[in-house]
Amino acid sequence: MNAPANISAMKSLAAPKMSAVADRPFDLVVLVLPGFSHLALHAYLEPFRIANTVSGLPLFRWRIAGTTAEPVHGANELSVGVDVTIDELVSGSDDRRPDQLAIVAGEPVERQLTPQLNVFLRSMARRRVPISAVGTATWLLARTGLLAGVRCTIHWSRLAAFAEVFNQPRVSDSLFVKDGQYSTCAGELAAFDMAVDLIGRHAGGYIAQEVCRHVTVEGQRSGSNRQTGPSGLAFAGVSDKLLMAMRIMEENVEFPLAMDEVAQRAGVSRRQLERLFSSNIGLPPVRHYLRIRVDHAKRLIEGTRMPIIDVAMACGFMSASHFAKCFRVFNGISPQQCRAILPTWVGPGLG
Repeated sequence: MNAPANISAMKSLAAPKMSAVADRPFDLVVLVLPGFSHLALHAYLEPFRIANTVSGLPLFRWRIAGTTAEPVHGANELSVGVDVTIDELVSGSDDRRPDQLAIVAGEPVERQLTPQLNVFLRSMARRRVPISAVGTATWLLARTGLLAGVRCTIHWSRLAAFAEVFNQPRVSDSLFVKDGQYSTCAGELAAFDMAVDLIGRHAGGYIAQEVCRHVTVEGQRSGSNRQTGPSGLAFAGVSDKLLMAMRIMEENVEFPLAMDEVAQRAGVSRRQLERLFSSNIGLPPVRHYLRIRVDHAKRLIEGTRMPIIDVAMACGFMSASHFAKCFRVFNGISPQQCRAILPTWVGPGLG
């Protein structure tokens, strides 16, 4: 016999939290900085508009903030208007402080933390305003010191540089992370996931699910989901043991493990490990491990000002000459040449 349906539980899921709009809509302020990603901005904002639509209630309202009252130009050269300046927010009374501050930063991010912006962020933190950092904005919060000891994330292309520059052991490649007053996300489409999580907490799971359904997303992604899978791998039908071995390699870059140790931790024999890599990756495990370390080094060269020899050591190479030889094999250029021709979005390196 089927168990009787839990009607009260179903009703609690199906109805938005009416207390959410008892006094006023949830007030969001989104600070946009020059060079911001329009994709990240709208991936974050649109879920709140859709939540209002599907609920038929004014659950959320939002304002765009800027460092000045002038329109802010994004990376694609399109601009957005500013509703309120950060100086106006600082001078406002505590009873008018926003319920959530989100920051969508741009590139090069290391030039965007001005004294004015530093004062603003610290003021919001002192007033206990929850702060969300989208993509590179995590770097800004770290520069202020607000993320000391806080679990956080940043776009995968900046993970290596972020961990080295800020000596931050609590950074992960999750889609988004909420830790107390601060939330951080990988940026771009991960901003949607962080927004839906906030909708779920404020307005209830049903509204969050309806937002996902409205935009034809199968379901709400957990913040603990990884931004990327193991390098170079198509996931369909892949052995869990192989995924575990690759994850072990990626988590042990500075002090590389012997293949016997990797196999043991993954729960397979050395011979099984070699067969898994041969059939799925087309490379021996030793070769793939080397590629992981070289790729990590490339991200450090592009994203930090670390001396090349320090990059080599951070990636488990005991000599600069061996590192240079391996780097050239995988990239076709030397580490020094790589730093000289940085992508335009990286700039001269961070640190």
